[in-house]
This record gives sequence, C-alpha cells and structure tokens, in this order.
Amino acid sequence: MGNVVLFTKNGGKRMENILEVAKYFLSVEPMSHKKLQKLCYYAQAWYLAIYKRRLMDVDFEAWVHGPVSALLYNQYRDWGGLVITGLQSIPQLEESTVSFLNKIYHLYGKFSAAELEKMTHDESPWKEARGKLAKDVPCKNKISDVSMQKFYGELIGV
Repeated sequence: MGNVVLFTKNGGKRMENILEVAKYFLSVEPMSHKKLQKLCYYAQAWYLAIYKRRLMDVDFEAWVHGPVSALLYNQYRDWGGLVITGLQSIPQLEESTVSFLNKIYHLYGKFSAAELEKMTHDESPWKEARGKLAKDVPCKNKISDVSMQKFYGELIGV
C-alpha cells in the first residue's frame, strides 16, 4: 500500500500529547500540578509564537489560577497542591521537541507555581480570555491561539 502520511492541523508535523509533554517536565523535576500546567502553557504559547502552529492539540482555559488544560487537570487533579512524584519512565518525544521543552524549562523552571501564576495573570492572553471577570471568579473561557501567538511573538519581534 505504500507510505501513508497523515496531515494534522499544524501543517504536517505530528502534535505532541500534553500528557507526554507533562511527563517530560516531571522527569526533569518533580513539581506541583499548578507549576506543571504553567510550563505546558508556556510551551504551547512559545511554540505558537515561534513556529506558528500548536505543539499540542489542546486548549488552555483562563481559570482563576492561570491557564489550565482540562485534560491535564483531570490527569493530575488528585495530587492537589502536592508535588507530583513517582514518574515511571521518560516519554518518547522527538529530539527537536525535547530541545524546545528544555528551553522552556530553562526559562521558567526556576519559578515557583505562585510566581508562574502571577506572571500569566499579568499577560494579555489570560486577561483577554477572562474579559471583565474578577480574578477570583471561576471561568473556563478558552485562551485563543491567536492571542498567544501575537503576545509572545511580539516579545521576540516576530
């Protein structure tokens, strides 16, 4: 039958699974669910800014404590505020993806979950998705890819 190429929304490159990206970050450092959410969000946002396509096929929502992927939340919610430990194996990701995730971790891994939350609250993609809602009002509005790509792209001049 020959080789069959499946095209995805991002122009041909396979999108990563957020749960695998999360496992990668957890293999670098055990961390809280909140910090993990923010690292995955920043990976998605910067990938959109640099490559003009998604790294992962998930949406992030403008929750009270910053950007959240509902899929990732459902996977790790039982951990609450505890540090997630006990990772069994490092996920198999493309070398270019690992390199990119290492850069994200280098930029943001030094910050606590609370610091990352504050950072996202100060940035326009989260603010725009929440609109006029107060910071403490529950919300599941989607943070748009366009707003992420624009905001982070402007930070690096693209």
